[in-house]
Amino acid sequence: MDPRAHGVALAAKGFLHDEEGLRLHELARECAPLGPLVEIGSYCGKSSVYLGAGARAAGGTLVCVDHHRGSEEQQPGQLYHDSDLFDAEAGAMDSLPLLRRTLRAAGLEDTAVLLVTRSAVASRIWSTPLGLLFIDGGHTFEAAEGDYRGWVGKIARGGILAIHDLFPDPNEGGQAPITIYRHAVASGLFDELPTIRTLGILRRR
Repeated sequence: MDPRAHGVALAAKGFLHDEEGLRLHELARECAPLGPLVEIGSYCGKSSVYLGAGARAAGGTLVCVDHHRGSEEQQPGQLYHDSDLFDAEAGAMDSLPLLRRTLRAAGLEDTAVLLVTRSAVASRIWSTPLGLLFIDGGHTFEAAEGDYRGWVGKIARGGILAIHDLFPDPNEGGQAPITIYRHAVASGLFDELPTIRTLGILRRR
């Protein structure tokens, strides 16, 4: 990964470990020739830089899908609320300006396409086969299941499904991401690749 982009990724707000990010970068470079890469949940752009730099290296495109009003746990009064991202005029969270700033700093404005909408809305109008799908959006069961159902059928053969925040032990984290990961394994459509920390990786058969 080029040093400029890597430095931006490390400095960006977010919850992705560098080891996970570098693996996403490798997968992005590998899968970009199969089709565009889609990430569900861009937040302030940490994962977007790892994925986008990989896409750029392979001549591909990253599509960042996020409504930028924050997930359930990022709302005022919740555990992961960040007051710096609260738009007082709108009375709502807004991470879009930081995503744009992060992508600009990494030189990825010509690689990343921003879809500022909910995952369910974007999935209804999307038809192009995907080289990679990264799910890291809302962590309620409703949100995670919706992301899975709306997008998983769009992954091209040989493409990658990556899901963040897998916690086998409920005491360590929410169970929605690992539940959809298990759905994917049980579907028979994917082969499991080694998990990196909390990043689950599957390849479409």
